Amino acid sequence: MHFFYYIYLRLSISILDYYKPRKPDYLLPDKHYKTKPITVWYLFCLYTKNTSIFMITTKYVNYKQVLNLAGIHLVLISIWCTLIAVFFYFFNWHWMTIPWVPVALIGTAEAFLVGFKNNQAYDRLWEARKIWGGIVNSSRSFASMVYAFDTKNEGIGVFDLEDRKKRIVFRHIAWLYTFREQLLVPTEWEHISTEKKFGNINLRRNRLIKAGFPDYGRAPIFLHKYLSEEEYELKNDYKNFATYLVSQQAKDINELKNMGAITEFNQTQLQNSLNEFYNFQGQAERIKKFPSPRQFASTAFVFNILFIMLLPLGLVNEFAKLGDWGIWTSIPFCIIIGWIYIIMELVGDYSENPFAGLMFDVPMLSICRTIEIDLLQMSGETDLPDPISSKNGVLV
Repeated sequence: MHFFYYIYLRLSISILDYYKPRKPDYLLPDKHYKTKPITVWYLFCLYTKNTSIFMITTKYVNYKQVLNLAGIHLVLISIWCTLIAVFFYFFNWHWMTIPWVPVALIGTAEAFLVGFKNNQAYDRLWEARKIWGGIVNSSRSFASMVYAFDTKNEGIGVFDLEDRKKRIVFRHIAWLYTFREQLLVPTEWEHISTEKKFGNINLRRNRLIKAGFPDYGRAPIFLHKYLSEEEYELKNDYKNFATYLVSQQAKDINELKNMGAITEFNQTQLQNSLNEFYNFQGQAERIKKFPSPRQFASTAFVFNILFIMLLPLGLVNEFAKLGDWGIWTSIPFCIIIGWIYIIMELVGDYSENPFAGLMFDVPMLSICRTIEIDLLQMSGETDLPDPISSKNGVLV
């Protein structure tokens, strides 16, 4: 079993090593890119490289997106199924075939296990989306309350009060981008962190996303825009800068109450909104920092490999009963069945980490930009950034 697993991984790494997209000038030094001969797989990757699935906005997943996710696995399964048929037909290696019943039992058990894993992965993904949906609603309510609450205290300068309120709203926009940036820091169980073992295909996918959406990696620019110089310089002094920004919001709101700009009841309402942001932040950090139980995820993966390795050994023997042509007919059926299991495994495997900076992520950048535009308009700003639009059916 370990031998087949090792061969599968080494073939994956070897073929994926040919996937070398052209480097945008602002991404990586030249040492990260080596010249490789043009192969069929290289041309395939060039054809599908712009379809890295981040959040799909089209009604249906197109074939490019499916091939980008599991194209390499289709190649490997095709090779394996064809080899078994060749050995069976030309070398009469009938000794390697196995009865179909045990293969069917393993496939049934794997289907239940993968279904359970995908259900848990969907729950994590949908919970992450609901968290950011709550952030959208609470952000609008928070900004509207900041600008609406006013005691009409004549002892307070109008311009000073407006500047204080605008600073609070702008700091909230900075919190959004800071929080998003913190969630994108890879953990040890996410795919980007395992690249040393399994190749660097996901790193390249992440770079292609950054190249396609220039604002993806511009969080420091946004922080510099919406924070004062003093607060921006403190960024590296805090391990959780987003938490610090919310605490500063509470201090500024309390200062507005002390100077008579808002009532104590107004302060309570605004503080409740800040508490909601802390709750949303904690909920998202729970998903980010606690993985889907590895005993389920790893078991499903290993069983999937085992089933795919055994599948042609059982299938070719059954199709051979139809005659010599049945041996070759087993190849496409074997490929289809194995690829379906692989796709189900990959969808669940990637969906269980909704803040990984890879496929099926929550489109946090688009959500942050939507909130940013709404809050800037509440502040009376006219120079508004453009919304993040989907490209090739993908939204980040």
